[in-house]
Amino acid sequence: MDDPQTPVPAATLVIFRDRDGAAPELLMVERAKAMAFAGGATVFPGGRVDPGDHALAAGFDGDAEDIAARIAAIRETIEEAGVPVGITPMPDAAALAGLRAALRDGVALGAALHAGGLTVDPAALVPFARWVPTHRARRVFDTRFYLAALPAGAPEPVVDATENTRVFWASAQGVIDEATAGRQHVIFPTRRNLERLAQYRDFAHARADAWAYPIRTVSSWIEDRAGVPHLCIPADLGYPVTSEPLASAKRG
Repeated sequence: MDDPQTPVPAATLVIFRDRDGAAPELLMVERAKAMAFAGGATVFPGGRVDPGDHALAAGFDGDAEDIAARIAAIRETIEEAGVPVGITPMPDAAALAGLRAALRDGVALGAALHAGGLTVDPAALVPFARWVPTHRARRVFDTRFYLAALPAGAPEPVVDATENTRVFWASAQGVIDEATAGRQHVIFPTRRNLERLAQYRDFAHARADAWAYPIRTVSSWIEDRAGVPHLCIPADLGYPVTSEPLASAKRG
């Protein structure tokens, strides 16, 4: 069993689908209400880093923890939404269905890719952020966020119907608006990242901005502002909104 005091390494993937003359759309999933963490929340696809991700990462140069997290983000996006990012060649429908079924059965990504004659490229992902919540009342994740462009020829997403109940494309501002209206449940880290993502014209703009900021762990704190407790994050990491009244902040 996980120690609730020790953050669990995790990764999440923000996939951009650029649109001419309109804000890019992002791939979002709605978690099943029964899930222990963020039940019912609208989030980006992702999950914990598994031993198989570390094993596959050992074959690449670079920071082992970062490479393993990139692989986890790729794997989780295939599992949760059926969208292969950083996979070569682009699998056809049958190959993708086989890959997804193997992952669902617990086969490590490396073995599943080898069986299908496929390879993975962690460099397809761009590091964007890293968040570790400070509250310790529940399971805490050390989550690395990555960006990626939707590959040419990628299939439409298909929900896994286990951990998630819905998968869809929406602009960052569209998700924010739905959350503000009370029609979607968006937790504090997701909302702050959506606000940052809403600034970008397209994937190239997002990638350039991501490169402009260091990847420094974001850990929120509570600060009294004009007599009102606020949940706050650092103001120098590219986020346009860096605090929210604690009473309205959704932390899980």
